[in-house]
Amino acid sequence: MSTSSGLLLVDKPQGLTSHDVVARVRRIIGERRVGHAGTLDPMATGLLIIAIGPSTRLLRFAQSEVKRYRGVVQLGVATDSLDADGAVTDERPVPALTIEQMSDAATAMLGAQLQVPPMVSALKVGGKRLHELAREGVEVERQARAITVSEFTMLATDDPSRWAFEVECTVGTYVRVLLSDLSERVGTVGHLIELRRLSSGTHHVDDALTLRQVDEMVEAGRSPLHPPSCFVSHLESVVLSDDQVSAMRLGQQVELSDEFATDEIAAKDLSDDLVGILRRRGAKWQPDVVLAASTDSAHG
Repeated sequence: MSTSSGLLLVDKPQGLTSHDVVARVRRIIGERRVGHAGTLDPMATGLLIIAIGPSTRLLRFAQSEVKRYRGVVQLGVATDSLDADGAVTDERPVPALTIEQMSDAATAMLGAQLQVPPMVSALKVGGKRLHELAREGVEVERQARAITVSEFTMLATDDPSRWAFEVECTVGTYVRVLLSDLSERVGTVGHLIELRRLSSGTHHVDDALTLRQVDEMVEAGRSPLHPPSCFVSHLESVVLSDDQVSAMRLGQQVELSDEFATDEIAAKDLSDDLVGILRRRGAKWQPDVVLAASTDSAHG
């Protein structure tokens, strides 16, 4: 079965960067065009959404999804990266904290807010990544970004200085910044020692494959990919006639009799394969993304 285009859900192991995972998938699949949505730090594990082949053009739809994480924060110790991979920068006593106090602090952080990205991150400022500047001892001003935290729950562990948490937040949220801020709210400092991405939009880590499983499936002649349409399952969709599919593949506008609430829809052929994305242009619809006819591949 073809593995030339589609959605791949990988359960990223600890110790690898997201770029490392992409490089390994590129070798396993044998496809140069591989990209991912939503970077995970090396320390983090869990769901990494990867696009293969022409489906990389659909990655923007995965970039905007709400994400859920589970992890553990270590109170009393701060690091320069705000996680366990960084160097210790501060140590403070940990007050006796109740679950009510921790939950109240987390609840106070719900809603829309502005968050300043950490210096140890992959964001670029002036063409250079922040973590590269941080290694040089340079700190630059970072522009705060709008985020929303929709859920934030805390759970006690056997160690009073370690608290488990689960958080749901919008794209671009740095969870390690959230937990560092929460630590200060309860009168100490802290850093992440565990972080796992559970879901992104409708995609869940329970449906993800390890890199070994991806390799084994490809070796056995089976595709580890979900069809490209899984990238846009949240969009309104239309089934085109053969003539409309031909017109769309030629870059021509098409007329649709159906009414749609949004200005961007997924277009499928009579076999329910994704042809691409149509964008409203007055009374007609203009092809915005068009996938080649031979690239769709099913999961299995």
